[in-house]
Amino acid sequence: MTGASATAPASAGPRRATFGNVVAAEWTKILTVRSTFWTLLAAIIVTIGLSALLAWAFTSAYGQMSAADKAQFDPAAFGLAGINFGMVAFGVLGVLVVTGEYATGMIRTSLTAMPRRVEFLAAKALVLGVLTLVVGQLVSFASFLLSQLIFKSENINASLGDAGMLRAVVGGGLYLAVIALMALGIGALLRHTAGSVTTILGVLFVLPIIGQFLPGDWGRTVAKFLPSSAGGAVMSARPADDVLSPWTGFGVFVLYTAIVLAAAFLLFQKRDA
Repeated sequence: MTGASATAPASAGPRRATFGNVVAAEWTKILTVRSTFWTLLAAIIVTIGLSALLAWAFTSAYGQMSAADKAQFDPAAFGLAGINFGMVAFGVLGVLVVTGEYATGMIRTSLTAMPRRVEFLAAKALVLGVLTLVVGQLVSFASFLLSQLIFKSENINASLGDAGMLRAVVGGGLYLAVIALMALGIGALLRHTAGSVTTILGVLFVLPIIGQFLPGDWGRTVAKFLPSSAGGAVMSARPADDVLSPWTGFGVFVLYTAIVLAAAFLLFQKRDA
């Protein structure tokens, strides 16, 4: 018995980190890093606050609007308008999840503990995706419900049971989560916070501006397929000629994100920390 117990520790090798261990570690990281709290708080305040503010501004001017403008009013798109600004915070969070470790040098420690890089980056993407999906749905529903209360003063409000409304609100939360995942991919590719944030802001805001200056029918077609234009289509309850159909547009945006993430996973495996 003595000999057996003495040799047992020597024969036992180091425990192999499982994917579940890495996911648990990433949850701890993302929930305990101070930047996560402040970034998500900013996202909540900006998204809900601006949705309410823009709804109030719209109702204030509603009486002076033309009949044509009133006919084009989309209570879902206008009620979720704050998402177009709050998405910046989701993009920043996605970047920081990766680049924060490069900035502090903790990436080397993390990869020493979990050398299987695909699983390591997949765990980050999973944790980020779940967190931003939950928060995104919360802010999307809160923005919609609050804005509809404001629209009610002019009897132009809608309910979740109206055609396309529930899809638009759920789509708003999905859109924010996918933005965060695209930003994570860009962060893994560039490994630099400022450069990655600039890139994701360029994708979301600069490309649509450029698209507006493209001439002719081909320019309008290209503009429909730009990332933020395509992804944002899911938040409209009424069809429009200048955007793709809701799920088609969102599918295009998911495809862009999948390409960015695939490139990130490929380079993350090949490059040194």
